[in-house]
Amino acid sequence: MILYLDTSSLVKLYIDEADADLVRGLVVEAEFVATCRIAYPEAYSAFTRRFRAGEMSAEDYERVLAALMQDWPHFVVLDFDELAAVRFVRQHALRGFDAVHLSSAFLLTQDVGRPEVLFACFDTRLSTAAGLEGFRVMPLPVPI
Repeated sequence: MILYLDTSSLVKLYIDEADADLVRGLVVEAEFVATCRIAYPEAYSAFTRRFRAGEMSAEDYERVLAALMQDWPHFVVLDFDELAAVRFVRQHALRGFDAVHLSSAFLLTQDVGRPEVLFACFDTRLSTAAGLEGFRVMPLPVPI
């Protein structure tokens, strides 16, 4: 399986939160893991927001930043297609960076085919759009 992680999924590799074990298990099973280049600054921003909000100690903050930096070269880091992203915004009413992630995964499929890619995210609209675009999507957890 080829796994595409949006930023919400990528963050779960580094922070213990709901469904982190699900994402970590998918990463272990994957032949390779891909994401868009924007995921790095987005994840960095997510970690920084949590630290500044007092949800993460300074030690944990530095640990997750170092882990992300160490792991980053092991991901297949993709560019994106801005015209496809705009089409996805219009067609699926996606937020900008969600459309960028979908366009990035779409570029990946030019080499491997959409059925080969499992698209992992935790946003219902993005997950639905990815499914409509022919991706296998990670089942979203049912809220309790």
